[in-house]
Amino acid sequence: MALWLQYAIIAVAVLLSAWVVAKKQFPRALRKLRIALALPLLREEKPAWQRKLGRWLAPEAGVAGDACGGCDGCGKS
Repeated sequence: MALWLQYAIIAVAVLLSAWVVAKKQFPRALRKLRIALALPLLREEKPAWQRKLGRWLAPEAGVAGDACGGCDGCGKS
């Protein structure tokens, strides 16, 4: 197996692990980041593929109460 392939596999594993940790430990910050990335792509003057990417990036709409601890357990089941 080529060395570059091993590095690519490790990089994918590290990115996936970082995503899981971010979702579990920093749900609000991750939601804000996803909103910040999606909003510029959702403008009407953008091409259709960019608006589709923006909809994919945007977090699901949800209403959290004042007592929300950030576990995101009140979304879809």
